[in-house]
Amino acid sequence: MEKRLIGKFDKADFPMLKMENIAIKIDTGAYTSSIHCNNIVEQEDALHCTFLDEEHPLYNGTEIIFKDYDIVFVKSSNGIIQKRFQVQSTIKIFDKLYKISLSLSARQEMRYPVLIGRKFLTKKFIVDPELTDVSYNLKIK
Repeated sequence: MEKRLIGKFDKADFPMLKMENIAIKIDTGAYTSSIHCNNIVEQEDALHCTFLDEEHPLYNGTEIIFKDYDIVFVKSSNGIIQKRFQVQSTIKIFDKLYKISLSLSARQEMRYPVLIGRKFLTKKFIVDPELTDVSYNLKIK
């Protein structure tokens, strides 16, 4: 598979989560990918989630239910280990649909609601930190 050149920031679609043109940050220092999830409720063997939050301009309030999910432990850049839920989803970037594992985290204080880590990037992309919105610019042309 030929690797695509991607920049430090871009926008992507998450079809299973019913979200389009969501700002993503490419972070080669992070192993896993994460997404801002405002409301997470575990009930009756299912995970009920609302992505983004009312402050985000693309917030749609749609509840997504995951029957398959995992609990993972993620070490942040400051060394703190957090227990998080992890779900399997899809991401559409460069007009191609990929499977992606996303840990659910409170990222409301962060500028980008989605962080894309090395686990997803490996064997698919080469990162040039001088570039931005490479996939999104191709999409809008």
